[in-house]
Amino acid sequence: MSAIEKVLIARDKDRPKITDYVDNLFTDFFEQKGDFLGKEDGSIYGGIALFHGSPVTVLGHRKGRTVEENMACNFGMPGPEGYRKALRLMKQAEKFKRPIITFVDTPGAYPGLEAEMYGQAQAIAANLAEMSALKVPVISIVTGEGSSGGALGIAVANKVYMLENAIYSVLSPEGFASILWHDSARRDEAAEVMKLTAKDLYEFGVIDGIIKEADVFKAIDKQISSALKELDKLSADELKVDRYEKFRYFDEARVNASSVEEMEVV
Repeated sequence: MSAIEKVLIARDKDRPKITDYVDNLFTDFFEQKGDFLGKEDGSIYGGIALFHGSPVTVLGHRKGRTVEENMACNFGMPGPEGYRKALRLMKQAEKFKRPIITFVDTPGAYPGLEAEMYGQAQAIAANLAEMSALKVPVISIVTGEGSSGGALGIAVANKVYMLENAIYSVLSPEGFASILWHDSARRDEAAEVMKLTAKDLYEFGVIDGIIKEADVFKAIDKQISSALKELDKLSADELKVDRYEKFRYFDEARVNASSVEEMEVV
């Protein structure tokens, strides 16, 4: 399939949502709400659950299937309250030494005036900084759309995986085409240029693996189990260093290779 076809599949309203993953992968889920500072943001869904009998913290972007559901959770676009709620849950997980599992599916953080007024940029920046230093395992799975800082705000993880038909990028193809070519109609071309598919990002080393969707819940269960088994071998400080170095240096080999190629061309 072409990149734009992957984009359209990632946006399909019938793809599994965060509630489906929680219901099929975890037991004894207890939802937690609020950031203790402002209003409840329904576009972030999270709480405590058991994964094969062990306690974990689960959270992710929430979209709906109907117009009414979409409006209730702002089409999966969190405001600052949503990111602060996510951080509250993650810091609580760190306190009680629970692994954190996040599910990414958002067209981006809410770009409205109210969100900016109440600290959208600061809330996302705080999440990036705090997640970098968490001393518990963090696993993120991009299940649909993974756009912009809105996605990265809950995806600074030791292991990052993508479903085979998911996308992960700095912004939408429409936004990319509008900025670069002043023509959003060139989204198909933009999608190819952006290299936003799971295959592209795995080749670039941005993600750790691609999860097949044939039996998606079973495949995700297996991947989470494998990742937790690997990460459980690391100490709290090693987990923090592992996550920091992953995001600080994952592109180093490619950058160095590009520099060598440029030198050879010169």
